[in-house]
Amino acid sequence: MRLRKLLPTYVSLLVALLLVLGAVGVQAAPAEKKGVVLAVFGTSHESALPGILNIRDQVQATLPGIPVRLAFTSNIIRRIWQERRKDPAYATQHPDVPGEIINVKGPLATIADLQDEGYGYIIVQPTHMSSGEEFADLASYVQGLNSIRTVKKRNMPFKKIIIGRPALGTHGIEHEYRHDIEQVASLLAPDVELARKDGRALIYFAHGNEHYSTGVYLEFEQVMRKQYPGVRIYVSMVEGFPDNERLMTQLQADKTRKVLLKPFMTVAGDHAKNDMAGPEPDSLKSLLEARSINVAVSLVGLGESDAFAAVFARHIKDAMMDEGI
Repeated sequence: MRLRKLLPTYVSLLVALLLVLGAVGVQAAPAEKKGVVLAVFGTSHESALPGILNIRDQVQATLPGIPVRLAFTSNIIRRIWQERRKDPAYATQHPDVPGEIINVKGPLATIADLQDEGYGYIIVQPTHMSSGEEFADLASYVQGLNSIRTVKKRNMPFKKIIIGRPALGTHGIEHEYRHDIEQVASLLAPDVELARKDGRALIYFAHGNEHYSTGVYLEFEQVMRKQYPGVRIYVSMVEGFPDNERLMTQLQADKTRKVLLKPFMTVAGDHAKNDMAGPEPDSLKSLLEARSINVAVSLVGLGESDAFAAVFARHIKDAMMDEGI
């Protein structure tokens, strides 16, 4: 009976204690700061920048409150921008080029900037098409930084650095790369329709690489052909296989006389303008025209498509969920 009489007093004291503790800051720790590094191969062509900037905008819109920083993975391209940064006239002559491009850094420096600003969780999201050489290098950076061990745990520079998947996916059982290929293919109906309405075959021209398997592009080609049976679709690339020799053999066997060339790259930069559509005799366009094939060109990078840009935003969210962030 006495306990019942005292219970309201105990409750009142407990409430008062909680209020006091809250007032002096004894409460749940704030959420760890999160930041995103958008790792782009890069481009030196101002006209190709919309493909990069649109991806950044789409990712930022999907992740409000989380900073999204651009980084260029190509050493050569970063040096070009470093030289432009030294030229005081460049910014005046190119007012449409944002400062974050002129002052762009590499992935390691961009990660370091975020760490210096107190971001414990950093998501590195590549905008590469496949898990080739450049993606492997980026993954090794992340692995190396995560291997840091300080004497005192509180001095660790990061809580965690994680890496997202390229557009066509990578190895692993959590997110099967075949699903990523199918997702990208489902977004490319406008390209197929552009070729179909003019009675052309569609040729995607990718960068590729010589040091890792490029078989994923053959799978992509096959998925495209199944999804869009009304148009002949081919894939070739600057480096690796499938190459231009295979392409010419297929075009001859199919008696294809009209084609639409489209870069299978996030930006329509140097490789698209020169290796694919340039005037040199070894460009893909010149090789096709030498065989009396009628060639139309679309110099639009995939990154300029909102639907394609959103692929990378989804991959960032997947990476965060996989790590419980």
